Amino acid sequence: MLRGQIKPALMLTLVLCILTGVVYPGIVTGLAQTIFPSQANGSLVTVNGKVVGSALIGQTFTRDEYFHSRPSAAGTGYDATSSGGTNKGPTDAKLADTLIKVRADSAVALMGVKRGAIPSDLVTASASGLDPHISPANAQVQVYRVSHARGADSAAVRQLVDAHTEGRQFGVFGEPRVNVLLLNIAIDSAFPKR
Repeated sequence: MLRGQIKPALMLTLVLCILTGVVYPGIVTGLAQTIFPSQANGSLVTVNGKVVGSALIGQTFTRDEYFHSRPSAAGTGYDATSSGGTNKGPTDAKLADTLIKVRADSAVALMGVKRGAIPSDLVTASASGLDPHISPANAQVQVYRVSHARGADSAAVRQLVDAHTEGRQFGVFGEPRVNVLLLNIAIDSAFPKR
């Protein structure tokens, strides 16, 4: 009796392995490559034939001549294998007294921002820790530092920020945002480093 059940069980296992392990992934991969080829391949950004990053995952920029990304709580910064928030809320003393205060002090010192005018995404990490975008307000407070470091006119740098500000998705979802990597590539192109 058991022998009669083994053969159908093995056949069913084999059929399901082929359907779920080969056919279904093959169809999904084929559709993704056909309909959304850029996104399916990681939205890679290339400059002069060299991949410099992804438009979907942030990077750390620390030099004065570049716009800085928002802080990241993912590992040592923008580590996709350690993605995740800090789980610290607005009532957490360590978040307010340590992390945000240090970041706010840095913003005041580096960019001359007044304490009441600091955009929240300049001092707080995103939920995933991988966000490639900053708010237009965050980009605007960095204009002086970037233009000064590059010896460029701040009005021209502001125009680049405005040109790289993406609106709400479908005019409704999300907030206006600036992709830091794409903006920094445009800055390198328009105003080469000294």
